[in-house]
Amino acid sequence: MKLVFATHNLHKFEEVRTMMPLGIELLNLNDIGCFEDIPETASTIEGNAQIKMEYVKEHYGFDCFADDTGLEVTILNGAPGVYSARYAGPEKDDRKNMQQLLLALKDAADRSAQFKTVIALCFRGQTTLITGICRGEITQAPMGNKGFGYDPIFCPEGGATTFAQMSQEEKATIGHRGRAIRQLLAVLSASIDA
Repeated sequence: MKLVFATHNLHKFEEVRTMMPLGIELLNLNDIGCFEDIPETASTIEGNAQIKMEYVKEHYGFDCFADDTGLEVTILNGAPGVYSARYAGPEKDDRKNMQQLLLALKDAADRSAQFKTVIALCFRGQTTLITGICRGEITQAPMGNKGFGYDPIFCPEGGATTFAQMSQEEKATIGHRGRAIRQLLAVLSASIDA
């Protein structure tokens, strides 16, 4: 069965592809000939996921899912949130985004934050929204060289290492995207079995 993950982000795609069960061939936007940037104009993470999913379904006709992820910092009232990828500017530079966030938290005692992933799924005519959350805190400085985005400065609850210090498997077990994907797989299995 073919299912499209509406992303151009190959890091994210590979992370999710490794979690897919046998029998599901996961495609990305490049695989279906969609090279345009789908506008993310919603004011919420949920809205952006839905926009991308609806775009692929409408223009390409595939069953698909799209995700949007944001880092929500408590003391910043949930910022950068929906603007996480563009926090330091439209060029979506991970290093600059981290620098800007560390600067914003320079004197903060409360460094609590959460990663939130929302998946919008369109499968066999049904639309489902799925949310995965991982709570933790922002470190004082980047640590580790794995992962992407804010991974080097996010330490999940109960852990002593950042996402960027973990293997892909460790991160998938406790991370926001892994939690959302496991829910996605449960929804897919229930739909297939129905």
